[in-house]
Amino acid sequence: MVQERAVETRNQIVHGAAEVFDTEGFAGASIGMIVAAAGTTRGALHFHFRTKEELAKAVMEEQGLRELAAIQKLDDGKTPAIEQVVMLAHEMVRLTKNDPVVRAGVRLSLELTFVDSPKEPYLGCIMACEEMIRRAIMEGDIIDTVSPPILARFTISAFMGVQLVSTVLTERRDLEQRVDEMWDTILLGIMPGRRRRKADQVRAARWCSAAESPAG
Repeated sequence: MVQERAVETRNQIVHGAAEVFDTEGFAGASIGMIVAAAGTTRGALHFHFRTKEELAKAVMEEQGLRELAAIQKLDDGKTPAIEQVVMLAHEMVRLTKNDPVVRAGVRLSLELTFVDSPKEPYLGCIMACEEMIRRAIMEGDIIDTVSPPILARFTISAFMGVQLVSTVLTERRDLEQRVDEMWDTILLGIMPGRRRRKADQVRAARWCSAAESPAG
């Protein structure tokens, strides 16, 4: 019971810290702000995290876990892999818009270039994207001269760049549209000519839960 409470308190602190890092950034966030947002005490916070840097790393690690959980649900055994790659980017859009932990993790990863930031949020997405690309090549929807590791790294890098520019220029209001434009450009370069007729369908691919689907 004590252990469960400790885990709950730690999660509460991480979520509160994420809310503060999301709005204030690493430099602007104070321990007092984080304690207030988490609804806990300084003693409880320092029991779990010795420094603000440790707390920032915990937020980024949680970002990675949430992104991987979102990505894993995309493979339903029926959806073409190339559509799953597009869905992956749009799931990242959804998480960035709706989840303060993910938003904070992205912001921290840009701000904390001077510390040993967790690499898992990026490596996990790249590896998942690479596996989808390999399957899309086998399914004939991506040309077989493409290098899956290179395309996966480029896709995640392109998305992060699109997200950054959208954040700066419109506070992410146009992020969905800009990601669609990103895929308009990428798909024409990686799909075989005979498959390009379905490029619009691929670009429009989105994941939805069974409850949200027409059959649900």
